[in-house]
Amino acid sequence: MVKVDELDLQILSELSNDASISIPRLSKKINVNSSVVYSRIKRLIKRKLIERFTIVVNDTELGYNVKALTGINMDTKKRDHIIEELFKIEGVREVAEVTGRFDILVTMYAKSLDQMHKMVSEKIGRIEGIQSSESFIEMKSRSKAMPYKSSKDSD
Repeated sequence: MVKVDELDLQILSELSNDASISIPRLSKKINVNSSVVYSRIKRLIKRKLIERFTIVVNDTELGYNVKALTGINMDTKKRDHIIEELFKIEGVREVAEVTGRFDILVTMYAKSLDQMHKMVSEKIGRIEGIQSSESFIEMKSRSKAMPYKSSKDSD
C-alpha cells in the first residue's frame, strides 16, 4: 500500500468531486500553494493513485433513459468469449466479475424498455455459454464522491 498524507487525501477528495477544477482554484480551496498542489498531483499520478481524469456523461440528456444491471451465470470455460461478446453489444458499459449468485454483472443503457428487452433477449440471451440471466431496471440512483480520510480517522 502506498503511503499518503492528509494533503494527498484532501487533493484526492477534491478531484473526486470535480476532476475539472483548475489547480489555482483547488489550491485556493484547500489553502495550499499552487506549485505544491501541482507537484502533489504529478506525484499521485506517478505513484498510480490517480489513474486518469474523466467525465461523467449525462446519459438521460443523450436519450439513454433506461439503465439495467444484468446478472449472468455462465459456463466459466467460455468466460473470455462471453465477455468479449458482451462488449460488442451497443449500450453495454461495464462487465464485472463478482461473487454471489451471479458470475458477472453487466451494466447497460438503452433508450427505451423495448430496446433493453431486445438487448437482453436477442443479444445477451443468444451468446453461447450464457446459462441464465436476471435483469434489474434502475428506478432511481444516487451517488456521491468517496471521501478520502486517513486511517486514523476511520476508527
